[in-house]
Amino acid sequence: MMPRTGENFRIDGARLWDSIMEMARIGPGVAGGNNRQTLTDADAEGRALFRTWCEAAGLTLGVDAMGTMFATRPGEDPDALPVYVGSHLDTQPTGGKYDGVLGVLGALEAVRSMNDLGIRTKHPIVVTNWTNEEGARFAPAMLASGVFAGVIDLDYAYGRTDLDGLSFGEELERIGWKGDEEVGARRMHAYYELHIEQGPILEAEEKEIGVVTHCQGLWWLEFTLTGKEAHTGSTPMPMRVNAGLAMARIFEMVQEVATGEQPNAVGGVGQVKFAPNSRNVLPGKVVFTVDIRSPEQEKLDRMRAEIEKRATTICEVLGVGCAVEPVGHFDPVTFAPDLVATVRGAAEKLGYSHRDIISGAGHDACWAAKVAPATMVMCPCVDGLSHNEAEEITPDWAEKGANVLFHAVLETAGVVR
Repeated sequence: MMPRTGENFRIDGARLWDSIMEMARIGPGVAGGNNRQTLTDADAEGRALFRTWCEAAGLTLGVDAMGTMFATRPGEDPDALPVYVGSHLDTQPTGGKYDGVLGVLGALEAVRSMNDLGIRTKHPIVVTNWTNEEGARFAPAMLASGVFAGVIDLDYAYGRTDLDGLSFGEELERIGWKGDEEVGARRMHAYYELHIEQGPILEAEEKEIGVVTHCQGLWWLEFTLTGKEAHTGSTPMPMRVNAGLAMARIFEMVQEVATGEQPNAVGGVGQVKFAPNSRNVLPGKVVFTVDIRSPEQEKLDRMRAEIEKRATTICEVLGVGCAVEPVGHFDPVTFAPDLVATVRGAAEKLGYSHRDIISGAGHDACWAAKVAPATMVMCPCVDGLSHNEAEEITPDWAEKGANVLFHAVLETAGVVR
């Protein structure tokens, strides 16, 4: 049983919701969601609003060389390591209003509520906005937290380019959010992250809280297929070197491989770039990324090996060149059992229905778990829909998730009586 710290403590749910809606006005999408991709002008504007809120809450802001924002509320013990809490403010090109944002603003709301209630903690608390969690513009995902954890090289990160050839390092400088802190120099006592589930389980089972025990491992495999540009009308079928056809067969093969590894395995393709991308020209070059995931290491490794082997065969039959580059990876993660128990205990003492859950998506918590005890809290999302402008949650779900986060952080940070 966890100690009964501040049983009646609650965050301000209306203030949290208002903050989420205000942030959503920055980088609006075309269908009610958001397009606030990392290192864009909209990202810079969202960061500036977040900084204003942090300063109003009395927090001290630090920014590292990857642009990650750390807003610190001091603790009573100058030697105690901080408890970090956060997520990300960047979105997909057609993203929702809650993915990542709930975790950052839920963490900020926890600190605001501590201020309102006059709560002091032994450990400092650091509200965190990680740069480029989504990986939509610059692969891989969780780029800044990966550099922080020492699994991604800083120069490699700076050299990543988007589809227009713009580099991460140059764009970070351009928007004015390259900090002077050494990446990874900070030490953590613990790390918590609140997030929407991005899946249908909690809503379907009418559970208010997901207690996240593990996170799936992932491979992003970027395929570059090289064929021969040719007129679609005048090139005989047997004489074509069709990179697009090879791509289509690989798509179907990825579906077969993932389906054959059920349960607990997924695979698909979400990004494709054709060249020259003309109606009547067979593509000479196709670049796409295969995304495969599983919480089981053996399945993850087996899927990667099978996909690469079968893709090579497909391309050889069609005379198409095939190159594969891993552009994103992390092994399955087991979150810290004591922090998981703290989250579960917080849900129980607040009277919220809950269940243990494995995260199907990657999160900054996955890399934070490399350097400190870490875990996550999840709330439901409507129909499990995410990475879509129609993504939706209720104010009640947001408030309950943030309340669990609030109590878990207080337990770990230590309330000073």
